[in-house]
Amino acid sequence: MVLGKVVGTLIASRKEPTIEGLKLLVVRACDVDGTPSGNIVVCADAVGAGMGEVVLYASGSSARQTELTQNRPVDATIMAIVDQVEVGGEIRFLKE
Repeated sequence: MVLGKVVGTLIASRKEPTIEGLKLLVVRACDVDGTPSGNIVVCADAVGAGMGEVVLYASGSSARQTELTQNRPVDATIMAIVDQVEVGGEIRFLKE
């Protein structure tokens, strides 16, 4: 899984029927402080994430292991909304 920050939404008026109903969010990989620092990916949202939230997402075959995305053609899925990141006993990120 990868830490990321939701930086946008994706709306597609025409799409493959098997992804109908999926909320698609634009996520940029981030560091443990929640600062965007990596690549951008479009993720199916399995947990109700919103703009600006730090999330955990999985890609590849792991992205299809949720009830919402099973047997659907997705390559990245948000699987958790992060409340806190602690590294070496130090809180590096805390959701506001």
